[in-house]
Amino acid sequence: MPPGSREPDRSTIPAPAGDVGATSPLSDVAERSTDGPAATPTPTRAGLTLLTTCLATLVALMNYTAPMTVLQQTAAGLHAGVTGQTWILNGIALGLAALLLVAGSLADNHGRRRMFVAGALLSVVAGVACATAGTTLIFVIARVVQGGATAAIIVATLGIIGHEFPPGPARARASALWGAMLGAGIALGPLLAGVLTQLLDWRATYWAYAAAFAVLAVLGALTLAESRAVVRRRADLAGVLTLGPGLAALLAAVTSGRQGWTQPLVLVLFGAAVVMLASFVLVEARVREPMLDLGLFSRPAFLLSLGGALVTGLAVIGVMSYLPAAWQRTLGWTPLVTAGWFALWSGTAFLAALQSRRLRLAPRNQLILGLGLAAAGSLLLLGSAGHWSDTRDVIALVIAGAGSGLLNSALARLAIESVPHGRASMGSGANNTARYIGSSLGVAITVAVVTTAAGPRGNVSHGVDVALVVAAAIALVGAALTLGTRAEAASSGH
Repeated sequence: MPPGSREPDRSTIPAPAGDVGATSPLSDVAERSTDGPAATPTPTRAGLTLLTTCLATLVALMNYTAPMTVLQQTAAGLHAGVTGQTWILNGIALGLAALLLVAGSLADNHGRRRMFVAGALLSVVAGVACATAGTTLIFVIARVVQGGATAAIIVATLGIIGHEFPPGPARARASALWGAMLGAGIALGPLLAGVLTQLLDWRATYWAYAAAFAVLAVLGALTLAESRAVVRRRADLAGVLTLGPGLAALLAAVTSGRQGWTQPLVLVLFGAAVVMLASFVLVEARVREPMLDLGLFSRPAFLLSLGGALVTGLAVIGVMSYLPAAWQRTLGWTPLVTAGWFALWSGTAFLAALQSRRLRLAPRNQLILGLGLAAAGSLLLLGSAGHWSDTRDVIALVIAGAGSGLLNSALARLAIESVPHGRASMGSGANNTARYIGSSLGVAITVAVVTTAAGPRGNVSHGVDVALVVAAAIALVGAALTLGTRAEAASSGH
């Protein structure tokens, strides 16, 4: 047990009768959790749990990627300038990164199903706000709220999987499928946005997601069993008030930095982020029951979980989030054509994550392989923004997608297994916080590199090539650092 942790190695307690869904007619599914590690669920309960959590993850990631291939149409509809377009892309990532760890702690303490349903309902409200937004400001605020709601859904789903499926093959299969949904969501989100924008307009996408989240809220209340940590920790209010604003200030500074890293607003935001995050560390070191137990940083598996997620965001998600817009600009593609090619990468990621368990690799080795493949794919994509080659670039997208899928699957396992049983949602929150901080930084780095390398003549294709090289270098450095981690990081960490 890490220093400062007071809870035993057990995962859940019975939920009170007043919990959401306690009167569900599906008694086999909504049965109460018992003290101690979760027993192997019945096939019906396991199947419905996995169906609901994976569907929710799929829809959440589809919604996350919604603006990628229709950014120009969305910006035109909202009359957004260059800065506004950056916020349209990054708004949801800000909400995600700022609230993932907070949501994970709340889910462990107050109920993972409760957090799931709350996140789905909040997503409905935010989706309607996005669909009806008349200004860039309203749209971005709604996307930030969607990020917070998505944070609740992601940590709850992975926490529920960690509770319902005991360590071993069952959990490996479940976490691999959950990781596969990340790739599937990234593949299908841009496609759906492209189709709906072409048939109707970009606003139709957000109406569709509002409806989907409403269905998920009902499905979650009916099919998920409630679970939470055996020992409920006191609310870490000081941690919440320092971490959330600190991360929000950091990502706001990164997003605004596109207009100049020495601008007064950017410097103020960076300063605020440093003060708030340093305060968070001091608070967590002194409070009796911290939201994030700093003793976890003595665990190699926990460090590997956070480091792998951060590098994945920097080297993979950042550059791949930018490429669709670059292809449209340099190759003249429509949103639907762009989404189709992009789906080759993300669809391969889905399949690779789904089949990753057959490799029987320890998470550390799977991270190394995934980062290596991601780097190779980035290098093979050199020249794609200037002169597209079906043969070369299809191979590149498949290789990069395979690497991304292996990373998603390995990180899902590490998020659960690198923390004590009763803190699975917190582990998911910490892991995904690192991932989306990395992705926001990755987008900012990519934009800065492309803009600088393009030069006064606006040679975007050259700028994209330089950004791909930078992404590959970050991935290879990450792989080398992972290779140097202690062997214990390949184990569960319990």
